[in-house]
Amino acid sequence: MAIRVFQNPDLVAEAAADVFAARARQVVESARLLHVVLSGGCTPLRLFKLLAAEPYRDAIPWNRVHFFWGDERTVPPDHADSNFGAANEALLSKLELPRENVHRIHGEHRDPQEAALDYETELRRHFGLADSEFPRFDLVYLGMGADGHTASLFPGSEALEERRRLAVAHWVEGLGAHRITLTYPTFNNASCILLLVTGGEKAETLREVLEGPGEPLRYPVQLIRPEGGELHWYIDKGAGRLLGPESR
Repeated sequence: MAIRVFQNPDLVAEAAADVFAARARQVVESARLLHVVLSGGCTPLRLFKLLAAEPYRDAIPWNRVHFFWGDERTVPPDHADSNFGAANEALLSKLELPRENVHRIHGEHRDPQEAALDYETELRRHFGLADSEFPRFDLVYLGMGADGHTASLFPGSEALEERRRLAVAHWVEGLGAHRITLTYPTFNNASCILLLVTGGEKAETLREVLEGPGEPLRYPVQLIRPEGGELHWYIDKGAGRLLGPESR
């Protein structure tokens, strides 16, 4: 696990975009596909806008990039709360992407459980997985909420108990809504995970997550520990203001 502290959220997003471009260069060199998982939130939105502009846009072989989502709200894709919708408006719509390169979660499905099963089926089809296998994403972008949640893995939720499914739908009492999310074993099979955390309101939680005891039911982001992969925390000065020198 590596932790980098930046002066502001814009520099966090810029560093995250640099990682994307570097992984894309590796794709060109190895003539393979790049599988990227996107998330919602303000910091990823900054990242999307950067990637849609120069110098990143022309430096990335977009036809070899396949996009996935870590979680989704139960709303249509054009809804203001849609994670796909935010990424589509800021990034995907600005690119000439083959339709088959975009693998969104169908949050508008009348049955969230079916939507989660459909997404799991899509993942297994695309990656050619057996029943017991998990996809190997090249790059995963995640954030952390002020309560320690990541994606739609919320404190105390039943989704934290899942070990075999790739994606699940569950009711989040505090939000009064269903959420659809990849499970933590799915995230932890990734080659590289970037956790982007910005904002002073997250400082206390971030200190507990990184320097306190392991309490994953309270702070689900602690479950994100890729097996055989990299974990990088990119945080801004506000979020990291309470961290001790050993974490900086």
